[in-house]
Amino acid sequence: MDSTRRVLITGLGGVTPLGADAPSTWEALLAGHSGVTRIEEEWADRIPVRIAGVVKSDLSERLTVPQTKRLDRAEQFAMLAGREAWQDAGAPAVDPERFAIAVGSAIGGLTTTLAQQAQLEDNPRRVSPHTVTMMMANGSAAWLAIELGAKAGARTPVSACASGSEAIMMGWEMIRAGTADIVLAGGTEACITGLTLDSLAQTRALSRREEDPAAVSRPFDVDRDGFVLGEGAAIVVLESEAHARARGATAIAEVLGAALTSDALDIVNADPVNQERTMRLALRSAGVAPSEVGFVHAHATSTSVGDANEGRAIASIVGPDVPVTSTKGALGHLLGAAGSLGALVAAQALRAGRIPHIATTTTVDPEIRLDVVTGQPRDLGAGVALVNAFGFGGHNVSLVLARA
Repeated sequence: MDSTRRVLITGLGGVTPLGADAPSTWEALLAGHSGVTRIEEEWADRIPVRIAGVVKSDLSERLTVPQTKRLDRAEQFAMLAGREAWQDAGAPAVDPERFAIAVGSAIGGLTTTLAQQAQLEDNPRRVSPHTVTMMMANGSAAWLAIELGAKAGARTPVSACASGSEAIMMGWEMIRAGTADIVLAGGTEACITGLTLDSLAQTRALSRREEDPAAVSRPFDVDRDGFVLGEGAAIVVLESEAHARARGATAIAEVLGAALTSDALDIVNADPVNQERTMRLALRSAGVAPSEVGFVHAHATSTSVGDANEGRAIASIVGPDVPVTSTKGALGHLLGAAGSLGALVAAQALRAGRIPHIATTTTVDPEIRLDVVTGQPRDLGAGVALVNAFGFGGHNVSLVLARA
């Protein structure tokens, strides 16, 4: 590993409940809009939670007919976000053997799994021959590698809500190790189903407020009562500084450091002490002092215990005065794409010099001693961002990004 080899972000792509691409998502965040809505399908009437952050754009308009038939919804999100990021980077000429893909997912092709199981029970002869390649979690990375010709590896971290962040860390490590010049990295998820929502509702992890869906997800708010499930993809182009300079690319941000840990404690409950350790290790890998952090993009799912624990962990590392934000108030929790969405938004914030606010949070829990960005976006001071992603199973990833 060459610690002197710098890794830049040169392209951004996203498909989210707020927009069909990264720029529209960013503008909607700054405007304080919400992508959380009521689910209108009949199946939702049978479950206790009927709201989610659903992608509204028509994916078929930007995909070929074969792709709409052969790609699971999560794979379609990844394909569109990956294409956007690639074009945003200028569709760079790169040696295929020096070009890799890393796209994570917490669950993979769940909608395909459920639909084809129902088809099997109804008429086995009508089961799609593409079922397995649509179900498999590595499908998104594989399809992008095929489309763009990446031969340095198509990797798929499956680490719950830290999957997308872990994919970015993988790409960062590959470039620093000298095994790739460019890595398309991020996460994707599409699992808004009755099975998922009902299961999460049984654990009491989801909010059951439905009177105003747009205001339900309230990270760090005194009245928060659970998270909202979301879907989408967020993907970035990581590129070695030498490769980017050689082709005259414009950097959006830089990945300075990253850290990955595991709690080894509980399948659901997180360890705040280990969250502190993850952030500390990430900053150490970046060579950044806590006082240099300009803002934190928190995992902040809007659960009572989770937000309080992360709040204490953040305060113990960077202190109570560093601005803290989260996208989950506006988009819901994108599970495997949540961490990469945080990195996407952090890169946009560093480029624009603006920190998006949490529009749904009105009264910060007094027990959470943080400077939570509410009310309106805020100007960014120091040009370093710390991005957290913590997943079921005790998977923890923190990324450190800097202004380019």
